[in-house]
Amino acid sequence: MTEQHNPDFRSGFIAIVGRPNVGKSTLLNHLIGQKISITSRKAQTTRHRIHGIFTDEHAQFVFVDTPGFQTKHLNALNRGMNRVVTGSLRDVQVVMYVLEALHYDERDQEVLKLLPTDRPVLLVINKIDEVADKGKLFAFAERVALDFKFSDIVPVSAKLGSKLDELRGALRRHLPQGELIYDKDDITDRSEKFLAAEILREKVFRYTGDELPYSTSVVIEQFKMEGKLRRINAAILVDREAHKAMLIGKKGEKLKEIATQARLDMEKLFDGKVFLEVFVKLRSGWADDERVLRSLGYE
Repeated sequence: MTEQHNPDFRSGFIAIVGRPNVGKSTLLNHLIGQKISITSRKAQTTRHRIHGIFTDEHAQFVFVDTPGFQTKHLNALNRGMNRVVTGSLRDVQVVMYVLEALHYDERDQEVLKLLPTDRPVLLVINKIDEVADKGKLFAFAERVALDFKFSDIVPVSAKLGSKLDELRGALRRHLPQGELIYDKDDITDRSEKFLAAEILREKVFRYTGDELPYSTSVVIEQFKMEGKLRRINAAILVDREAHKAMLIGKKGEKLKEIATQARLDMEKLFDGKVFLEVFVKLRSGWADDERVLRSLGYE
């Protein structure tokens, strides 16, 4: 029996929302079994809406990873990211509200106010591996549940991949009956070009730590297939000359390391050889330039 003939097959869109750094992207990657959303210790690394797709014989889950909601509107970039979050909530059947275990304050409550009351919302408590006393988790869940009527409460550890089957089971119960939305082998709606830019951006943050400001972006200037080889030219946009020097490093070593690690990740994801050339370009004030942001995909 195929998925299409299963009368109880379910499918739908599921938004993953929460504050920056609660582990939304790690959760998405583990739920679909493939790395498509970038993760970093640096907060606010996800900027765009990304669909991650997981299909089994019972359901197709289309997860919508959103940027962490910004409670401080610092610039045009943050405002654009918040529009992505609110736009995502309009188009989904189910919402996952992700909290870090034992962490809940007025910033999380700000996000809570955005959640729809006419669709199922699941409270997903992440990072339970960091809590030794599980009794505290129960009290924590009860406290948060006072502020919103959740359809389900599921504790998970995205990092360890634990309790994710329970989470998928809870989500399936709330999805409507329906056919496949995407092909059953698809894992994302995003192009390889987009994913290449995201992988490179992750490596930039990973290998510069907190030294480099958040206002750094990646533009793929060329993405060409030559047989089975992908030839990619990418530019890293920075705000200041000092940031350019920081990224390039002594004798170009830092940039070489970033490019090598990005290439290896791309080859793994695309299952083929990649020739990657990376340049650093100075473009002052891009994070506050609405025109530049539109060219990078922010509406």
